[in-house]
Amino acid sequence: MALVLVLDQAVKSWIVHHFSLYESVVVIPGLFNLTFLTNTGAAFGMLAGQPSRERQLFFVGVALVALAAIVVMHRRLADQSRWFTVALGLIGGGALGNLVDRVRYGAVVDFLDFYFRGHHWPAFNVADSAITVGVGLFLVTSFVVEKNRKKFPG
Repeated sequence: MALVLVLDQAVKSWIVHHFSLYESVVVIPGLFNLTFLTNTGAAFGMLAGQPSRERQLFFVGVALVALAAIVVMHRRLADQSRWFTVALGLIGGGALGNLVDRVRYGAVVDFLDFYFRGHHWPAFNVADSAITVGVGLFLVTSFVVEKNRKKFPG
């Protein structure tokens, strides 16, 4: 969890200090740019148009509830597979990274900008990537653990 948080915040800090808002640098032509954007909403900008104070309180509250749920899930699942610990660490680190942004900047800093032939995937960041990989790993691990439980009950 700490590694994700530190990496996420270090990269975001570098972006904030070396780019102007909306500045973009082509990394792989026709595929990938580093672009400094902020997102006041949720994933893909959802809720971005809501009043600032209520939106911030909502997102901080959701993040705190999610982090509490991660702690509870870790206590219940850690002995079943170390992969649950890795998955929950990725999810928790990503949630903390985006929470720090909301408190620090009032918005989440995004900068990974993938596109193809004019079609852009919504910009994202290290924390978002960690959450996505963590959820995927959690689902795969859940499937494997459940499958093994059915094969070897008890």
